[in-house]
Amino acid sequence: MKIAILGTAHPLRGGLAAFNERLAYQLQQQGHTVTIWSFSLQYPSFLFPGKTQFTEEAAPAGLSIRTTVNSVNPLNWLQVGAQMNREKYDLIIVKFWLPFMGPAFGTILRKAKKNKHTKVVCIVDNIIPHEKRPGDKPFTNYFIKPVDAFVTMSLDVLKDVKTFTDKPSLFTPHPVYDSYLEAVSKSEACKKLSLDPGKKYLLFFGFIREYKGLDLLLEAMADARIRAAGIELIVAGEYYNKDVEANNNSIIAKHQLQDVVHLNTDFIPNSEVRYFFSAADLVVQPYKHATQSGITQIAFHFEKPMVVTNVGGLAEVVPDGKVGFIAEPEPASIADAILRFYEPGSLPGLKENIAIEKKKYTWETFTEVMMKAVFGK
Repeated sequence: MKIAILGTAHPLRGGLAAFNERLAYQLQQQGHTVTIWSFSLQYPSFLFPGKTQFTEEAAPAGLSIRTTVNSVNPLNWLQVGAQMNREKYDLIIVKFWLPFMGPAFGTILRKAKKNKHTKVVCIVDNIIPHEKRPGDKPFTNYFIKPVDAFVTMSLDVLKDVKTFTDKPSLFTPHPVYDSYLEAVSKSEACKKLSLDPGKKYLLFFGFIREYKGLDLLLEAMADARIRAAGIELIVAGEYYNKDVEANNNSIIAKHQLQDVVHLNTDFIPNSEVRYFFSAADLVVQPYKHATQSGITQIAFHFEKPMVVTNVGGLAEVVPDGKVGFIAEPEPASIADAILRFYEPGSLPGLKENIAIEKKKYTWETFTEVMMKAVFGK
């Protein structure tokens, strides 16, 4: 088929771009012709909380990426929609993660579908946003109308989608991010990060936002049992809110955690990701609320055990006692799960269990479910 992916891609950075680019590779491997229609302007600078929206890494080889979509210019939406209409795509795939994108995507898709040929499937990260703003519901409803089918990566989001529409909607878990470089030894990773390879390290990875609960993990790090066990924490990811950063820094100061919390709060480029996961014994996702998380699937790629909180769809893909442990979103429970991991024999057959779980989350399975959602077969 002739397929378009409408959404984030290089030179923009982050998980959305990584997902769309990996999906494009998968579809091309299956014989489809794929073009990604990305943003010339994704967010106005005053709406973007990070340091930069762009990566300095090279463009992914072998992908067709058009940087054309301006998220705040209605004339651009009409122009892009008209161009996509003329291309007469068999399928447009669009990722939806934020109601702010509803007007732009909704207008482009309406225009693109006027050829009476193109189908649209939406991969839904969140239909109800983590951080609510005025206009969320009307923007989302406007976006939904031209979409033919939906795919969600958590059962909670599937339920949310069904409160908005009765169009075909299917669930399939987030595939494993296998596009990162391979793991290195712990000693090599620690040398790269200026860490002691003889120590025990946890990893918190990804953009740091309030709902991701780094403050809960920092409070868990202050637990006397954690301190006595000599466990340290690597934080790798960019802050998206200065108030959250100030609060977390105050927790570190209050509990005198400066020597056991290693802060790497710049954006982590793809080429550096493997060092953080290779240095860590355990990946911790202490989220206060969630849908699904791409971090889980990076951890699977690097075959790292996890502690995740029992919120959203996180527990759906981390079987308790097999590839990690489930905790409640509060510091004592998170500390309990971390200490349980370090008990000898706490995760029997870990390597084999991770290999079994990884096989469930292939890109082949994901695309099969996506095609079934929109075409019914």
